[in-house]
Amino acid sequence: MELLKRMLFPVIMLLLAVSFWSRPQLQQIAAGVAIFLFGMLSLERGFQSFSGGLIERILQRSTSTTAKALAFGVVATTLMQSSSLVSVLSISFLSAGLINLGAGLGVIFGANLGTTTGAWLIAGFGLDINLAQLAMPMLVFGVMLLFQPNKSRAGIGHILAGMGFLFLGIDYMKDGFATLQGSLDLSAVSPQGIAGLLLFTLFGIIATVVMQSSHATLVLTLTALAAGHVQYMDALALAIGANVGTTVTAMLGSLGANTAGKRLALGHLLFNLATGAVALLLMPVLLWLVEQLSTLLGISAENYTLKLALFHTLFNLLGVALMVPQLPRLQRWLMRLVPERSSNRMQPQYLNQSAMESPSAAVAVTRSESIRLYGLSTDLILQGLGWQVDEFHRGQPIALLSDQSRSAVHANLQQLYEQQVKGIYSAIISFISSAREKASGRQDEQLRELRAADHYLIEAIKGVKHLQRNLLFYIHSENPDMAQAYQQLRQQIGDVLRAIQHVRQIDDVVESRLALDHQLLLTERDREQSDSLIEGLIRTRKISAEMATSLMTDKGYSQEVCRALIQAARYLFIDDQSPQGETPESLQLEHADLSAINKQLEQQRSEEDAATPPPEQGL
Repeated sequence: MELLKRMLFPVIMLLLAVSFWSRPQLQQIAAGVAIFLFGMLSLERGFQSFSGGLIERILQRSTSTTAKALAFGVVATTLMQSSSLVSVLSISFLSAGLINLGAGLGVIFGANLGTTTGAWLIAGFGLDINLAQLAMPMLVFGVMLLFQPNKSRAGIGHILAGMGFLFLGIDYMKDGFATLQGSLDLSAVSPQGIAGLLLFTLFGIIATVVMQSSHATLVLTLTALAAGHVQYMDALALAIGANVGTTVTAMLGSLGANTAGKRLALGHLLFNLATGAVALLLMPVLLWLVEQLSTLLGISAENYTLKLALFHTLFNLLGVALMVPQLPRLQRWLMRLVPERSSNRMQPQYLNQSAMESPSAAVAVTRSESIRLYGLSTDLILQGLGWQVDEFHRGQPIALLSDQSRSAVHANLQQLYEQQVKGIYSAIISFISSAREKASGRQDEQLRELRAADHYLIEAIKGVKHLQRNLLFYIHSENPDMAQAYQQLRQQIGDVLRAIQHVRQIDDVVESRLALDHQLLLTERDREQSDSLIEGLIRTRKISAEMATSLMTDKGYSQEVCRALIQAARYLFIDDQSPQGETPESLQLEHADLSAINKQLEQQRSEEDAATPPPEQGL
């Protein structure tokens, strides 16, 4: 598709240059289209500046039912005058798992219906008043706001400037067609009957694909119809083609999406193709309805622009009425047609380019991939410590975990890191760097925290790698004191991993933060006890100076691993909507509180030890 766009671009530029040279009058129409498209670009940029805020929150909350999803699509497209932006946002949210396929399809159907509001406004008011007079103040105030350092004000500036350029572009197109009066008559090249309808439907598709905007095609059609350069029936066909042409934008937006995003884009394509086909097949019925409703609404028989807006609304309503009852069946069919790809454990599973369109979606997929990285990293850590991963995840008490450290094929952490973790970690860091270009405020802070969490996980793996050699040697040493000391180091890391398991099951933010604080406190206490133990072993000469040096160094690695895991858990699993950098005053524990917690945790550990049968001898 990208290659096709690159090939078409010089052809389109050449055709425009030839047309300007042969018909200078076309320049004003082309300039109007260009200004209109630039206005839409500015309008989209303005609304995108509020991404990560109001739009995303409303989208997430307004898609619990099909009716709400439809309403959101209609309202959002009416306000933003861009079904493409709504489609891209829907694809990015679906790709991030923030909404389901049914909700995404509902939003897309509503967005198609929302495009009709622009046609009504232009047909009803835009062609009868001097839009340039409205455009000038908007452009002035919009440009002034663009220079404001505040992002919200700049976003409003983009919106005002965009609306100004839209109005100015319409005015240019309207005046351009007026200057062509009598010198351009597209009806002369239009065959009669169904052939003419199909030809102008194709023209509408091509125009929309080239301009990447069904709004621009509709405005061009309305102004040409008002000036008499396009016949009424041909204009109806152009409107149908404009609807079908919007699917190309959705398909382009789905190229970087995951399976869910591709399903939504395909659903959009099927909806528009089905709607266009039904509109062409039922053209006589729709024309009769337009005439009947025009009489009821007081639309004059000669007001073809308003009739076009009414026709555009009717056939989109017809499409929604036909497709919404079939929504469950359509979802099942799309899932069969676009099955889930077989996952590659060594490749990212959640990161996709479509999520880049919305900072909220980018944060969501980054968090999902980072949590997956946590699982892979902790599996490596467990293997590096010589334990069975499956037994640990099943909740087996740490004292009863099968010891694999005697095996000659014990985990090569460096090799496993290269194979299973490094590629995913690199992909996350690259994704975050790109996503932060569009993010700001809380979303930017969340991305930085997730990057820090991933860094802590890698540091934890490195710590275990440094610890592994001496651990696997001394834990089976003939010196029982060294074996016990290294078993305690391994136990500390296991306790932290088990505590994080429990934290992930806690819904209350305060309780989960306190649980991690407790575990960090236990880790510090274990460090102090290890210091005393090593000093005692040295004084009683139960270990050599070389053993003591190794033990002290490895104790530091163990502490680093525990702290890194706890800090990663803070960023990944606790209240993803609140900053983790600072602990609220209400969560800061006093020394007396910490001592009481310490005693309680010691008592719990004693009870667990008493209930756990002793391990088999010889391990």
